Amino acid sequence: MAQPLPDQGLVTNPSQRLAVSPRAIIIGLIGSAAAVFVVSWAELVVSSIQIAICQFAPAAIGLLFIIVIANIILRSLFRRLGLHAHEIIVIYVMILVASLTTSRGLLERWLPTLVAVNYYTTESNHWDKVFYGNIPQWAVIFDVRGEGVQRPAIQFYEGLRPGRSIPWELWAKPVGMWLIVIVAFFVAYACMAAIFRRQWVDNEKLTFPLVYLPLEMAKDESGAGAFFSNRLTWIGFAIPTFIFTLNGLHEIYPAVPMLKLQYPWNPFFNTLGRPWKDLGQQTVYCSMAAVGFSYFIPAQVLFALWSMYLFNRLENIAFSMFGKSFEAMPLYPTSLWNGYHVMGAYMVLAVYLVKSAWPHLRQVWERTKQPCDPAKNEPREFLSYRAAIIGLAVSSIVAIWWMTALGMSAWMATLEVIVFLFVVVLVMARSVSEAGMLMTETSFRPVDVVRIFTTQASLGAPTLTALAMVDAVFTRDLRGNLLSTMLDGLKMSDVVKLDRRHLFWSIMGSLALTLVWGTVLHLLIPYRRGAVTLYGYAYKWNSFAGFTQFAPVLNAADKFDPRLGVFFGTGVGFATFLAWMRTQHTWWPFSPLAFALSGSWSMIVFWFPILVAWLVKTTVLRYGGMKVYAHLRPFFLGLILGEFSQAVIWAALAAIWRLRAPFFPWP
Repeated sequence: MAQPLPDQGLVTNPSQRLAVSPRAIIIGLIGSAAAVFVVSWAELVVSSIQIAICQFAPAAIGLLFIIVIANIILRSLFRRLGLHAHEIIVIYVMILVASLTTSRGLLERWLPTLVAVNYYTTESNHWDKVFYGNIPQWAVIFDVRGEGVQRPAIQFYEGLRPGRSIPWELWAKPVGMWLIVIVAFFVAYACMAAIFRRQWVDNEKLTFPLVYLPLEMAKDESGAGAFFSNRLTWIGFAIPTFIFTLNGLHEIYPAVPMLKLQYPWNPFFNTLGRPWKDLGQQTVYCSMAAVGFSYFIPAQVLFALWSMYLFNRLENIAFSMFGKSFEAMPLYPTSLWNGYHVMGAYMVLAVYLVKSAWPHLRQVWERTKQPCDPAKNEPREFLSYRAAIIGLAVSSIVAIWWMTALGMSAWMATLEVIVFLFVVVLVMARSVSEAGMLMTETSFRPVDVVRIFTTQASLGAPTLTALAMVDAVFTRDLRGNLLSTMLDGLKMSDVVKLDRRHLFWSIMGSLALTLVWGTVLHLLIPYRRGAVTLYGYAYKWNSFAGFTQFAPVLNAADKFDPRLGVFFGTGVGFATFLAWMRTQHTWWPFSPLAFALSGSWSMIVFWFPILVAWLVKTTVLRYGGMKVYAHLRPFFLGLILGEFSQAVIWAALAAIWRLRAPFFPWP
């Protein structure tokens, strides 16, 4: 059972919502600009600390902490000048959106994709002959009619010579053309948030675990407030602060001892031979922040998450016992069978989410036909339902049209958009709102769905080339899912009585600034320092991973694999059974959502903190009850604040003094 949110229930008259003040917008934009710079420098240049790859970005929390402390000092001196809770939440959401978009949410994956295929073309892979002719000139910065590695790619990856200026003109048209589909997806996220908010927040009352800490920090109380004056908060804060300070000093002075936070188990299991060596990637990451977050997730959900992860590992062992060695899902750290099992689970979940929301969705449709009735005394939604439905339809059509212009067949572009928006994005947002997942990482792409029915080669070279680019920018690694961020913001807006429509325009302002300022930085940094010296994931793997996969398919056609349909069907059947049991028996702990997440990188990273939190929470509730559980909340919030604050501090120290930063257990 989760504790009620702070200040919940203050909205006595739902129509009385607070407007966003100009000063909050100005501070939010300044904070967003700072977040773009901090994230860009920390993740691209320092690269050892990824401070914005989680849905609850350490960079945003670090900047929020600074703002809240400054506000406490300001209020103690000039009480009337202090920021109110709804203003702090607006500022936080704007900074969070900027942080996620700058990182894996978009920029780190987008701009390198427009040049990587050219730089990594070699005489052995012949990508210039395999792919260039299928890429529209407007989509990239190099000459698609040329051959080999060209000067624009060399300048980007190896840096400009002294005195040379950045070739902004090369990027103007590709960036502008890609912004069409980027804006279309951003609009779709906002429309989906407006449509599903009432169902998830008011009707189903999901826990939204990621909103607890920002709300506690933003509470508009006299003085420092209960959160900052509580000793348990600072005890929790001190534990990760001590550990990461010690580990950071160890990186600078190796004689200082360190506390290890990562324990790979695969070397041990490999010594045992089969079936244990086919277990799959198995590592213990000791994240105190993840334990803190998980404390606020219902115990039944925690049990389902770690037990389904264990089920996934036992499944790999069972396959190995019957003579099948571990076979990886393309571009994902899970087995082929699990990848298609969870694909089936995603499909079932998408249908389940729509079915459970059907009465609400019917009301949404009916409301589109009616004018707004002030007599109903209801607060405005994020967008009007009419605007949300029209916007979602138009943005989806624009995205499909754009992908066909990039080279995809019409039916593949339609499948890509439908599976991405209405299956993957929706289910991943649910995993954050219900299960508190810090990462929205999937285990399959829309192109993997096609392999159930036919071969990849049958799609043709233009479609596969377009998929290699679109998957790199949008669909393969979904971390930075703005739908879940918007829903978290809407949940917090209810607690602090914030006008939802004002929140929408604040987010749009932050996105506009991030796209402009972030694009400038993500071009300036590689051109000045050389992309080959920067973050390897963005510049040396993700941007051309799809080309690496599809090149052999185009050179020698792949074979149809009938097993994939069996794996998919099994996943559909098992997820349907889990969903049925959940609806029939309240005591049934296993859920299709936990099954869908079982093989993802998110669970590989967080299964151990989730297990620890489940053990702690069940023990506390059993022997101390809700009173003790509520009393300990500040301690676990302190764990989160301490670990994420240390990430920001060490990112700054590493950038300023070129120091080695300690390892943070959420890679």
